[in-house]
Amino acid sequence: MTPQRLLAPLTPLYALGLALKNRRYDSYKQGDGRPSPMQRLEWPVISVGNLSVGGAGKTPVVMRLVELLREEGLHADVLSRGYGRSGRGVERVDPAGAAARYGDEPLLIAGATQAPVYVGASRYAAGRLAERESALAGQSSQRAVHILDDGFQHRRLARDLDIVVLHASDFEERLLPAGRLREPLRTLGRADVLVLREEDAHLAAHLDSLHLQQPRWLVRRALQMPAELLVQAPVIAFCGIARPQEFFSALWAQGADLAAQVAFRDHRAFTDADLDRLLALARRHRARAFVTTEKDAIRLMPAQRARLAAVAPLVAVPLAVSFVDESVVRAQLLASLRRP
Repeated sequence: MTPQRLLAPLTPLYALGLALKNRRYDSYKQGDGRPSPMQRLEWPVISVGNLSVGGAGKTPVVMRLVELLREEGLHADVLSRGYGRSGRGVERVDPAGAAARYGDEPLLIAGATQAPVYVGASRYAAGRLAERESALAGQSSQRAVHILDDGFQHRRLARDLDIVVLHASDFEERLLPAGRLREPLRTLGRADVLVLREEDAHLAAHLDSLHLQQPRWLVRRALQMPAELLVQAPVIAFCGIARPQEFFSALWAQGADLAAQVAFRDHRAFTDADLDRLLALARRHRARAFVTTEKDAIRLMPAQRARLAAVAPLVAVPLAVSFVDESVVRAQLLASLRRP
């Protein structure tokens, strides 16, 4: 019997708990005398989330939104839980720090965008810390905005724009714990914007059938393959992400000669045994390079990087993301920030 079938009886219990949680927020109406279940920060909040457990591509979307807001003269920071972090409390991410302390995605965002990133179980407390530090630095609150990473299910923090990044598999998945969906498709009704990959534009018809008429943004994704990588064949590709085959397929599509592909579990903290395996493959295939994602590369400790580099160069391939119609995206972003 498959694990999915074994877990299927627990799905109704998960669905009940989810429904009770959402009812608390959905039933609240301002002015009805009840205290609000939501906390609101001084600055506007743009939430970026998804429906499934990992792999939708929200982190690159967050990074592109930071860049777009910066181009509009706005100061944007990022608030994140910091999945798997060993640090405690609320703190600002040091881009030169360790993924184990902050979480790999917050560290990647901080390093790639140079935007302030704050991590903590309470995103409200993280936002308050960001606002205090910004005030001390003389930053105007009139031109500032928070981006809430992985925020669709974190309803405790009020937001001004709710963006949900969809993956094609979301339309076929089942609810946790038997499947990967954290919420059913019908909950997309509370989102303000739905994001689809350019190659999944045809799924707009499915959204129409569910009576979901929110604005839709198409996102274009492409690996930025270094030219020298294509002449260093063969290479060993490895990653610890939710959908590893997408990474390997993209490498193949751009002409990389993959002598071996090694997939680890998502957010893998690499061990010495993992490196032994990669090094053995590199020697067996006379590999000219190790290739991985940026998120995986930052989880490697300096000593682990050195071990790999002693056999072959380590190449972290960036993922470039842009919106198909960025003028529309900019306009809708700015409109969402004009709250009373």
